Amino acid sequence: MPHEHRRVVGIDLGTTNSLVASVISGSPAILIQDNESNLLPSVVYYSKNTVQVGNEARDHQSNDAENTISSVKRLIGKTIDDVNQVNFPLNLSDGDGVINIKTSNGMKNPIEVSAEILKMLRTVAENNLGGELMGAVVTVPAYFDDAQRQATKDACQLAGLNILRLINEPTAAAVAYGLDKKSMGQFVVFDLGGGTFDVSILNLSKGLFEVLATHGDANLGGDDFDQAIVRRTGHEELNKHAKVLSADSELRVRLEGHADERGTREYNLALAERRANAVRAYLVAQGAVRNQIEVISYGEEKPANNGHSESSWAENRRVEIVYR
Repeated sequence: MPHEHRRVVGIDLGTTNSLVASVISGSPAILIQDNESNLLPSVVYYSKNTVQVGNEARDHQSNDAENTISSVKRLIGKTIDDVNQVNFPLNLSDGDGVINIKTSNGMKNPIEVSAEILKMLRTVAENNLGGELMGAVVTVPAYFDDAQRQATKDACQLAGLNILRLINEPTAAAVAYGLDKKSMGQFVVFDLGGGTFDVSILNLSKGLFEVLATHGDANLGGDDFDQAIVRRTGHEELNKHAKVLSADSELRVRLEGHADERGTREYNLALAERRANAVRAYLVAQGAVRNQIEVISYGEEKPANNGHSESSWAENRRVEIVYR
């Protein structure tokens, strides 16, 4: 009988981005989708009737944050008491031992959201390899506990993936850099990701890795750096650009600033929205209720060279933050 071709992939299910790879003609290769980047943003967007994953989902983060789920890896296998809800622009609630996320598409949990990302990676892999996958090896942080590992396996099963093995990310990094080719030795692997930071000491003997020690912080990663910058930026924006229009039961804050004359209309719109989101995140961090904050954006109108009216994106882009 001819040799059966078994399609197996490795998956890095990351906090910020994910990817899928396989060995092709003896060499490892990252599989890509439709000539796009080999990284798939770990973002899922739920509308009433559709689900989008990756770049398409990420485009909704500024205008529909409550239905755009990112960094779900930080929620998987946890309960509502384990997370700081200020860091998530989502409607989270307790779901009998799991976290429920309210979306326009109904209640979702981190396993279901992760499964959507894994489904997309599975589709990318099968399109590249030309057939159904036999199985997958998936990386997880070294400090993941049993509940988080089991939740990751459940997400793989829901995505239709046969999980062959979970491998610790530091071990995967060591193998990727060819440390398994050495005869023996001890190695320190630092893994700083989007949601986690861990350090592992590995011992290599005759091609086999043994984890001697591992330690990490589940709440230290790129997301936390972003939050710190947002809080600082929000505070600076309030001090530098904001005008309090009324100080009674409704707080109205207007951000005024000059746009980048070299930027396109879309660029300056995104710039304004980032500033608005920074202030909104700062208000939430100070104890404001997220669903009581409304962002109103508008541009001034002026005659263009052709006589028609257009938004003055080269001058002011004003954003109002209304907190009720």
